[in-house]
Amino acid sequence: MTTHTTSLVSLASLALLAACGVESHPAAPKLQANRFASSEWSDPVNLGPVVNSSALDANAGLSPDEHTLYFVSTRLGGLGGNDIWMSHRQCLQCPWETPVNLGAPINSDAIEAAPTMSEDGRLLFFYSTRTGGLGSADIYVSHRVSTGADGDTWGPPVNLGPDVNTAGAENGSYYVREGGEPNAVLYFNRTPAGGSLDIYRVSLTNDGVPLGPAVAVPELNDPAGADQKVAVRTDGLELLLSSSRSGSLGNLDLWVFTRQTVHDPWSSPVHLDAPINTPDIDSQPSLSRDGRTLIFTSIRPGGLGVQDLWMSTRTPSGQ
Repeated sequence: MTTHTTSLVSLASLALLAACGVESHPAAPKLQANRFASSEWSDPVNLGPVVNSSALDANAGLSPDEHTLYFVSTRLGGLGGNDIWMSHRQCLQCPWETPVNLGAPINSDAIEAAPTMSEDGRLLFFYSTRTGGLGSADIYVSHRVSTGADGDTWGPPVNLGPDVNTAGAENGSYYVREGGEPNAVLYFNRTPAGGSLDIYRVSLTNDGVPLGPAVAVPELNDPAGADQKVAVRTDGLELLLSSSRSGSLGNLDLWVFTRQTVHDPWSSPVHLDAPINTPDIDSQPSLSRDGRTLIFTSIRPGGLGVQDLWMSTRTPSGQ
């Protein structure tokens, strides 16, 4: 089966539904935690009627070269409730082309969402409610078999097993190799017994195999709010989180955390405020590798459907 690669998640269930390159690319640039300290995000722009539809379009991510956009949609032409789609563009200033469904074996008649790729494009992680998992939603990895002009061919999805998945639901997967560390990290969400939606992380081998049980990230998790989905800058020094914690303007807002090295704990959260956050839902962030571009899901006025994808940009301090 030949398909194209895609990204990310549905908000049909906010607490559960939570992104992304296809080719091998050079390592991320060396950045500083405060590189954007005096820079503000631009007014968000709707990605338009080719990417967004009258259905739900959500949880997107950019490929390392920013030429491919991966996202989740309930538009006609899918195989299940939520499917993973992709759109390509020929250059950074070129328009997005008609989205293509990834098809089987990635998509099924169940829900597939939160796709996120390894930096070399060989591994695609996502969550699915398909039968055969350990819980109501599990995280899977698929290995790229081949790539060509017609798209990528993906192998059968493999359940990440009990180090990641439980009898409950795991969602919101986000892959990152923080600051060139030897092992990559997969962030995701889970609801612990008696708690609210929290963020967990697990280290992975180069083949996407967990290196031990996933652990909660305490400095990211709010005891009362739902902490839904993260995006991490590729140097590992900045993290965006969608959360319903106290201080949010809407049901879900975007918050930012920083740290000085990848071995430090994350800072206290800072609310992004307007124009990023509104009294509506603003969630599921994804950052470009250079940290200049943010794509997120919102139901703010001016959209085309149930939920739309929006983009904001910023310039590093001193530029």
